[in-house]
Amino acid sequence: MTPDRAPHEADQLDGIALPERNRTVFGHDEVLTRLETAIADRRVPGGVLLHGPRGIGKASLAFCFARRLLVATGDEDRHRVDEQVDAGAHPNLFVLRRTPRDTGKGFSAFIRVEDVRTLIDRLHRTRGRPGHRVVIVDAIDDCNASAANALLKILEEPPPETVFVLVSHQPGGLLPTIRSRCQSLALRPLADTELAALLTAAGVAPGLVPELLAMARGRPRRAFEYLSLGGAEAFAALAGFLAAPQRGGQGATLALADLIAGTGEAERQIARDMVLDHIAAAAQDMARSGARGNRLATATELWDKAVPLFANAETYNLDMAETFVIVLDAIRARAPAASPNPSSA
Repeated sequence: MTPDRAPHEADQLDGIALPERNRTVFGHDEVLTRLETAIADRRVPGGVLLHGPRGIGKASLAFCFARRLLVATGDEDRHRVDEQVDAGAHPNLFVLRRTPRDTGKGFSAFIRVEDVRTLIDRLHRTRGRPGHRVVIVDAIDDCNASAANALLKILEEPPPETVFVLVSHQPGGLLPTIRSRCQSLALRPLADTELAALLTAAGVAPGLVPELLAMARGRPRRAFEYLSLGGAEAFAALAGFLAAPQRGGQGATLALADLIAGTGEAERQIARDMVLDHIAAAAQDMARSGARGNRLATATELWDKAVPLFANAETYNLDMAETFVIVLDAIRARAPAASPNPSSA
């Protein structure tokens, strides 16, 4: 894994390579083999939906698939394609992500309809190179309603030899018509052996690997977040709360929210993701166990409350401590119904 000096994308960590620069994929061999077989058989679908928990390598897999398709259908060798993808300069590869704010500070909270329209305009121009074109949307969950509808239109009538690869952390929240246009491939968190191999290849000190495995729970991104950022005290405190939210009272919740709010922006983003991951795991655990409708609805309501609260706090620069208090209180109030089993958290 080659480090970058500074972040270029909304969710990039300082010193950690962008997904397009990761040439080796760990832990998703079965899905990658299916995609490679589709390329070899010339049966690549027009849309591919890669879904699974945040931070497990879905975007890295998307770019790995794109590299193979560009080599197989284009007129340049793998070395040249790799160089161009690394540099973000391949004319047949398009990437749709959240863009920097007009103020120059931070990134937009959503992929906007203007971003999708710009992409569509580029796709309708004369192609720059023989072979298939690949559009990676990282992540489709970031599209606002207008952007999602605009993207749906081109998915329904895609240009020739164009493949859309959609990355999703929460496919259940997507438009059903978008899901129906794609081959859905589920990705899972990495096994400990797979994550250990990734961390070792990235140059992580062997003595740190066991601790990172315990904290990351199969998510490479989370391991690198713990390594590269401060806020270890806040992360540990939040993990303790999420493991048993029914313990402690309002005072403990206020103290935890203040602790999180006092960290940096990147650390607060990690804390937000930890909370949303917890809520999503609760809903998934209930769905798998056949929980009654009212319990599952409670977990879904909690997700529907937390997501816009965090989005509005980021967009409008609202008080982050207050936002965390509201969400953590809601988790605590619903703890008997919403907390996942420790084995699935």
